[in-house]
Amino acid sequence: MTRLLVALVSAALSVTTAGAAHAELQRLYVLDCGTNLGKDQSRWSPGVNEGKPIEFSDNCYLIRHTKGLLLWDTGISDAVAAMPNGLVTANGAIIQSRAKTLAAQLTGLGVKPADVTYVAVSHTHGDHVGNIALFPTSTVLIQGAEYEWAMAGQNKPAFAATQKIEKLAGDHDVFGDGSVMILSTPGHTPGHQSLLVKLPKTGNLVLSGDAVHFQDNWTHKRVPSMNTSKDQTVASLERIAKVLADEKATLWINHDKPQSATLRYAPGFYE
Repeated sequence: MTRLLVALVSAALSVTTAGAAHAELQRLYVLDCGTNLGKDQSRWSPGVNEGKPIEFSDNCYLIRHTKGLLLWDTGISDAVAAMPNGLVTANGAIIQSRAKTLAAQLTGLGVKPADVTYVAVSHTHGDHVGNIALFPTSTVLIQGAEYEWAMAGQNKPAFAATQKIEKLAGDHDVFGDGSVMILSTPGHTPGHQSLLVKLPKTGNLVLSGDAVHFQDNWTHKRVPSMNTSKDQTVASLERIAKVLADEKATLWINHDKPQSATLRYAPGFYE
């Protein structure tokens, strides 16, 4: 009986170990989630190019793991794709445009909104949560501080009434294996977060969200005038720099159009 029990325990452990070994991060897709044309760059880069426009990219990222799909940010609303002159927002400071809808790009990858396990948002500004309503059955991963701040404002995200909201209080291991880590990086908004992704072939990446907008801002540690906390922003930039060094990671700056132009967009992918 003892030998049989040992054999059964050993077999169970083998199955568990095999299952754990099988669980892994597989791919990351970069999705075109629109373009912002800023009327005055100095709004984001104090003292730089005052009164001069700047165009910046807006990406979303679909991450495939054996435990599920994670969509990082949802971009500018798909409805904007039907507006030939774009959508004027922020009291005229920004014109949003979309060449491709998020829905169409997901369809091209064979993904239905209901297939997306998690939608994690870097923060709740409109160009990051514009399509949150497409995913009523997904679990939204958001910092509790961000949720409370957003829901107290005038422009509340369009969360479905039945949507599961998982309010985070700091860093979060999405799939439980350290391969996709949400990093708390407040400052741009009270509950802003960034994402560390550890791809087996490409290597480690940090997706900035809006912790920093442009490479030049990163280099000079500039803080946009609209950020909710300069001190938190500076601390978050320092934290990201430490993560980059510790993890030997590359920083992908979401709104930096020159960098985005070098990326491989879906249906291409990174492994």
